[in-house]
Amino acid sequence: MCCLTRPQALATTLATALHSLFTMRKTWLLFSQTVTVLLAGYFVVATLKPQWLDNRPTLSSIAVLEAPAGGVQREGSKVAGSFSSAAKIASAAVVSINTSKAAARNPHADDPWFKFFYGDQGRGESQAGLGSGVIISATGYILTNNHVVENADEIEVILNDKRKARAKVIGTDPDTDLAILKIDLDKLPVIVLGNSDTVEVGDAVLAIGNPFGVGQTVTGGIISALGRNQLGINTFENFIQTDAAINPGNSGGALVDVNGNLLGINTAIYSRSGGSMGIGFAIPVSTAKQVLEGIVRDGQVTRGWIGVEPQELSPELAETFNIQAKSGVIITGVLQNGPAAQAGLQPGDVITGVNGKDVGNVTELLSAVAALKPGVAAPLSVTRKGNPTEIAVTPGKRERPRLPRQ
Repeated sequence: MCCLTRPQALATTLATALHSLFTMRKTWLLFSQTVTVLLAGYFVVATLKPQWLDNRPTLSSIAVLEAPAGGVQREGSKVAGSFSSAAKIASAAVVSINTSKAAARNPHADDPWFKFFYGDQGRGESQAGLGSGVIISATGYILTNNHVVENADEIEVILNDKRKARAKVIGTDPDTDLAILKIDLDKLPVIVLGNSDTVEVGDAVLAIGNPFGVGQTVTGGIISALGRNQLGINTFENFIQTDAAINPGNSGGALVDVNGNLLGINTAIYSRSGGSMGIGFAIPVSTAKQVLEGIVRDGQVTRGWIGVEPQELSPELAETFNIQAKSGVIITGVLQNGPAAQAGLQPGDVITGVNGKDVGNVTELLSAVAALKPGVAAPLSVTRKGNPTEIAVTPGKRERPRLPRQ
């Protein structure tokens, strides 16, 4: 057996060390490159899609069901033109709501002289109310109207299968007349949320609720009009108008399509007699989802505000400000140091669009600005002295009290 000389042994040792060093260098380079790519990916996502990294509660966290973009196609109608399948699917998730409010005690009830002249009146009769609601989550969340549960001391929910439960108010949004309730029951039926942005005038719809307290009732009709506003019902109005019969007690109930998907929350009627006259109004489910997500995530609905005094573009104002524009909303005042002022908006400017959405009146401007996310810049289409331009405005947060300014 031959032996290595000392120089050969040193050379072998050096070669082994260099090989190990080279291998470690390759491993380190691979590791550092991998970390660099992951960090770069993280910063790109954080910049362009920060919501992907947001682990706060969202609609998905409360198990809301949404229909695919193309709608849900179901079979099972035994008779051509029958909506029995849609009614059966949706009705299970529509509930009746009974509310009660204790009567206020007469402040003079303990006064001996008051008792001498008027007797012992004590408390008056308690007030009762009724309405409807829609189960939108298997965890017990219910969507209804704010005016159905407003100031109620007790709220009882009655399901279509006759089960009953006390409900608690999770949050309300008086500006859209919506409220979120919650009940604790298992095996709850859940309605599928449709897409109210794709509906058209003439589409068939069903209204489901508890009119006059007679029990769950299904009525049918069509969508008569879209985008109804300036009715003086809510601060933010974008109603679906329908001729499906809606009566007192239907408030908070479901307006659904022919697949049983929720399109809106029935809210109000136009009536001279108190009964249905074929003009009913529903809050679109797109608005309801925004309110629901705001309440679930933050405990309240957060809306944008820019600090302007808007007015309808009348011929008189157009002449006063020497404006050539034929449509839009004229700004007659700008709040000092407000978001609009900081962005450069001026009195006499005509806003024709907000974040890519056309606006033609003050109500549309109010709703479009409210939909903006505070702190995130959005483009406003503006006509100034006859010249169209675009101004980026970073909206602030709209305060809860209703203010005359938008």
